[in-house]
Amino acid sequence: MEYVRTPEDRFGNLVGYSFSPNYKDVSDFEGGSLRMHYVDEGNGETILCLHGQPSWSYLYRKMIPILVGAGYRVVAPDLIGFGRSDKPTERGSYTYANHVAWLLNLIDSLNLINVTLVGQDWGGLIGLRVAAENSDVFARIVTANTGLPDAEKITEEKISEVSDSMRKYCETLSIPENTLKMAQAMANDDSGMGFFHWVKHCSESKGFSPEEVLSLTTGGILQPAEKKAYGAPFPEEKFLAGARQFPSLVPIIPDNIAVKSNRAAWAVFKNWTKPFLTAFSDSDPITAGWHTRFQNEVPGARRQSHVTIKGAGHFLQEQAPEELSKAIIDFMKNNPL
Repeated sequence: MEYVRTPEDRFGNLVGYSFSPNYKDVSDFEGGSLRMHYVDEGNGETILCLHGQPSWSYLYRKMIPILVGAGYRVVAPDLIGFGRSDKPTERGSYTYANHVAWLLNLIDSLNLINVTLVGQDWGGLIGLRVAAENSDVFARIVTANTGLPDAEKITEEKISEVSDSMRKYCETLSIPENTLKMAQAMANDDSGMGFFHWVKHCSESKGFSPEEVLSLTTGGILQPAEKKAYGAPFPEEKFLAGARQFPSLVPIIPDNIAVKSNRAAWAVFKNWTKPFLTAFSDSDPITAGWHTRFQNEVPGARRQSHVTIKGAGHFLQEQAPEELSKAIIDFMKNNPL
């Protein structure tokens, strides 16, 4: 598998991120390997913090010291294609199944047990699949602004028709030239398919920029050095294949190959009795409502003190790191091993 590796000097002196790098090799499924980076700080029960798109473990820099200070070990990987991890150059190398396998490969190589999963954005989509397929590894789950799409409301008879309609709608959309115009297009789309503006922007726009995405979606709170850090893994276009591909992999079109696997995961979670917490923000239009499904359908979510973090958007690790960290710590203490 062809890949690129971001030069180490791109990660020198990043503000707020002084953690020592750690690496493990994971299979590329073509007879070779890819180097996967992870932060590993502290001692005690393991908290596995998973980022989404287009961020990397830098997203957890404010939370890691809080969680370590509370007596826990924090493992925060960079998904393949992000951060310090290797980046396959072909978009077809990035599949939902590959990301699940890469994460499981890392977990197995680190011999992690009794893990508390914290998944946000794609960190949830991937982490929840890994948990459903390897339940013995996980003791607790925290979902934060994420979901597990499975086209639940689409009957088998309607899959083809609805899928064709969605694809045709996506094809009609213009390509948003920058992050702001993409966000405006999403906000003004009342069809229920506004997410496709994001798919189109990431997939085709010459103006796609991870640092601009993080800056806009965190309400402009990022300092210039922090904004620059989000762009550090991607010095040029050939490093962006994974970041561009992720939105296209979200299984919201019913005939997506991942729907079957996600439905199988939901079958597991409908019988999941281990502690399960939702810690969503109140201002994220992307994942709004998913907390309700988790609370209603996962037995382990019942009687938990679910958290709604006010005033934060999609990347609540940036806008509310203390509140999210407290929710995780309280949840673990209230549900001891």
